[in-house]
Amino acid sequence: MLHLLDANVLITANRLYYQQDRVPEFWEWLLHCGQNDEVKLPVEMIEEVRQGNDTLAEWMSDRDHLTALSLDEEADVALVQTVVTRGYASDLTDEEIEIIGRDPFLVSYALRDHKNRCVVTTEVSKPRRIRANKRIPDVCELLGVRWMDSFGLTRALNFSTSWRARITP
Repeated sequence: MLHLLDANVLITANRLYYQQDRVPEFWEWLLHCGQNDEVKLPVEMIEEVRQGNDTLAEWMSDRDHLTALSLDEEADVALVQTVVTRGYASDLTDEEIEIIGRDPFLVSYALRDHKNRCVVTTEVSKPRRIRANKRIPDVCELLGVRWMDSFGLTRALNFSTSWRARITP
């Protein structure tokens, strides 16, 4: 299974619970998973991470990190359009298109091979939201795309800091 990460997975992890200077094991594990083709970020998500003015943007700019984590594919315009029209609405305004941003690209990469790909996002399902306010999990559900949250990813790919091994005599 290839797990396609939303930019918010990295941004939230770095800000809240796996800060690079406190839990470097997470970031090493993420790179390992990228090298094993278990985790990738589409270029649109990488651009979003790199827009920040912080250590995460710097980290994401490292050539080795980009090599390990970049999904080496171009967006399929027809699939992006399918995600927009079937997942959000067929008559979105320009303002609504700006609101949904790059999310349709992420879902479209998973839709390309929905049996072997899964979207990972920190967004929470809110099924009553409509049009541009829909959340990624709900768009994935509509289109038959698997999705999970960040903690589902760490369970699925068995992340551990192995702290007990370091403190046990």
